[in-house]
Amino acid sequence: MHMPSHRANETDADPQETREWTDALASVLSTEGPARARYLLRRLEDVARESGAYVGSQPYSAYRNTIPVEAQGRYPGDLAIEERLTSIMRWNALAMVVRANKAYGELGGHVASYASCAEIFEVGFNHFFRGADSPEAPGGDLVYFQPHSAPGVYARAFLEGRLSETQLASYRQEVGGNGLCSYPHPWLMPDFWQFPTGSMGIGPLNAVYQARHMRYLAARGLADTAGRRVWGVFGDGEMDEPESIAGLTLAARERLDNLTFIVNCNLQRLDGPVRGNGQIIQELESLFLGAGWNVIKVLWGSEWDGLFARDTRHALLRRFAETVDGEYQDLGSKDGDYNREKFFDRDPETKALSASMTDAEINALRRGGHDFRKLYAAFAAARDHEGQPTVILAKTKKGYGMGGAGESRMTAHQAKKLDIDALRAFRDRFSLPLTEANLENLDFLKPSGDSPEMAYLCERRAALGGALPRRARKPRTPTPPVPSREAFASFALTAGGKEMSTTLAAVRMLGGMLKDRAFGPRIVPIVADEARTFGMANLFRQIGIYSPDGQLYQPEDAGSMLFYKEASNGQLLEEGITEAGALSSWNAAATAYSVHGVATLPIYIYYSMFGFQRVGDLIWAAADSRARGILFGATAGRTTLSGEGLQHQDGSSQLVAATVPNCRAWDPAFACELAVILDDAMRRMLAEERDEFHYITVTNEAYAQPDLPAGADGDILRGLWRCASVGDPDAETRVRLVGSGAILPQVRAAAEILASRFGVASDVYSATSWSGLARDAQSAERRQRLTGAAEPSHLGRLLAGQMPIVAASDYVRAVPAMLAPYVTAPFVALGTDGFGRSDTRAALRAFFEVDAASVALAALDALARAGHFAPDRLAAARDELAPRPDAPDPWTV
Repeated sequence: MHMPSHRANETDADPQETREWTDALASVLSTEGPARARYLLRRLEDVARESGAYVGSQPYSAYRNTIPVEAQGRYPGDLAIEERLTSIMRWNALAMVVRANKAYGELGGHVASYASCAEIFEVGFNHFFRGADSPEAPGGDLVYFQPHSAPGVYARAFLEGRLSETQLASYRQEVGGNGLCSYPHPWLMPDFWQFPTGSMGIGPLNAVYQARHMRYLAARGLADTAGRRVWGVFGDGEMDEPESIAGLTLAARERLDNLTFIVNCNLQRLDGPVRGNGQIIQELESLFLGAGWNVIKVLWGSEWDGLFARDTRHALLRRFAETVDGEYQDLGSKDGDYNREKFFDRDPETKALSASMTDAEINALRRGGHDFRKLYAAFAAARDHEGQPTVILAKTKKGYGMGGAGESRMTAHQAKKLDIDALRAFRDRFSLPLTEANLENLDFLKPSGDSPEMAYLCERRAALGGALPRRARKPRTPTPPVPSREAFASFALTAGGKEMSTTLAAVRMLGGMLKDRAFGPRIVPIVADEARTFGMANLFRQIGIYSPDGQLYQPEDAGSMLFYKEASNGQLLEEGITEAGALSSWNAAATAYSVHGVATLPIYIYYSMFGFQRVGDLIWAAADSRARGILFGATAGRTTLSGEGLQHQDGSSQLVAATVPNCRAWDPAFACELAVILDDAMRRMLAEERDEFHYITVTNEAYAQPDLPAGADGDILRGLWRCASVGDPDAETRVRLVGSGAILPQVRAAAEILASRFGVASDVYSATSWSGLARDAQSAERRQRLTGAAEPSHLGRLLAGQMPIVAASDYVRAVPAMLAPYVTAPFVALGTDGFGRSDTRAALRAFFEVDAASVALAALDALARAGHFAPDRLAAARDELAPRPDAPDPWTV
């Protein structure tokens, strides 16, 4: 990217002509104002583009504040009190982290990030961030906090009386209870934090889709979100994450002027400068302008105003353009004499500007992100701007106020321990009423309840609608009852052997649920540009695709029954090719019961390979958020999506899903199982208000579907049920065959092979939830270990005894192998380890050795090892069932 400094090196071939042009522009500005000047500049740019002279240089403005002094307005708050309160919070945040590490030395924590953005937070808290009880914005604003700044949010909550001194003293010590989590985590502090932002990039993307979801809820009449805003405070280094910028164009395209980012530009990542050889603020301005955002820069504090007023030849702007961020960091870490020599004295004009200033005055020149006046003007302009989302680029110092212990130092992010001299310097810089004993003990500071500071703190939050952040556990409005499963899934409960895929069954059930007049509007169907693939095209016309502009064109397929219909009150969210965006939409809907007071049921259906593997971090954040919703991993498994090959075939999502504590993962083989699972999932999440979500893998392979057997519901929901017995019912020697999803028909076929060709009886079980079975067995094992109570798990009851067990799925063997530690019989796990590839389903299953013949051979081998099948018969069976004995392992080729 070309930085402004490169322009400073350009040669002016005709200075007189240049002066005439610039004088003309200055005249327009002075006589007709900025609006006329901007119009003329746009017209000149149009002419340049048409002639081919325009070369598309980066769209950034000069390195100065966007809002001029004359447009700044009066600061509405008590600056002196706000500065004192901010200093107290700085100390308490610092003491919290340093005390924890002084005591234990291993807890970590961060103070430098909050030190850089304390003023940003306090301007928001005192003047803009509205709480849930705000009459202007019922429900309140939503704030995504820069995660490393959590100690500062705790410090404010301590002054407000929301957190106790004991809790502050238990920072990052949560196991014993009453501790404070390291970053914003709703799962760990369910009444405090609303949104998890600890994983870089997650906050910005979710903030965009949350702002969009507020408009969606209002358009569909589900919630009144008028007046509410989304504020996100993020770091400049964080903007390098692809998720951070993934939603920018959506926000501009849908004109989300209810959204404001404040990027804390302290110019430092964890290890050093964000852009040592460039200027991250100019780069971000270019990025956001190009995406269609309104950009406000807050770079210089009020102390610079006089310098700018005297600088009629823009010498300061030239020096700023020539200074890269690595130099700004160096200058920020040094005192006034160094800044005089290395910055001002390098240009005769800036040297003259600063000649009358003392070193102390130069040292007191603040960056804009530490100036309450400049920040307030930017926040107010962002709030009042219409038609675009706004980003405020606020320049700060990392570790501001920490002096030699961390201010603008490379090691600022790692600063967790300060010696007594550094603590004294911190106290003196911010004029804190702390004695030597207070410093030694790292005592927290809290003014008396009747002090002007505490009265002001409480008055400001009361005026804005109460404390924030604050999370609600329950919806404010009643949730309609879940329809009976017969109402949306009767075709699956009595399928009568009809062939269909479970993906088709899932979509048909979704259509049935949408028809329920009370419950249907609460469903939020979401796809990432694959609706037609999953057979959902009929929903286009039935419920419409949400678009704030409606449909401004006639679609190509307007004459068809399933035409592409966009509507301003559309229900389906068709997100385009962005799984990350679709998952962020899902998370916004899955937490609407808490964030917006209205329970909705998001159902996101997608290629299973592009879920847990591709956006697993966002799924983990949804789990942290206590999301309630359904994820359909469609065309699931490694062998059902036969023609797509390596990168589209899913063999791992069930394994990864098992690692998410509040995710209940299912792999049904039959439509009737799916109906039972969906019905129960909705009742658990919506009626019983359990903080869990459900991942259900469904396939695109059609095969005969049975009716739901009487009494099978309970075992289906426990994760395992016996769906067939094949062979001699009285045989004492019998093998147990377990399968799931697309491989269960292969397991059933294997049972027929065993009975018809080898006279071996078998019981066939459908494993609807491998991870659910394992968790239940783990709990039973733990109870026995801790209490001595020998209560068998569901798995232990159904698969008791010593006859061999063969378990197979369309996933890696580690998925069925989750059961192995909890059964006493010989156990064989079959799966699809290795890379996927394109071929027919039959060829793929034979290759991965999960076809009927492979399952049958595994069963015979297990029986032979246990002494229940003759070795010579096993050798003959190998010749019949394994025609490729020398084939390499599937996971090595």
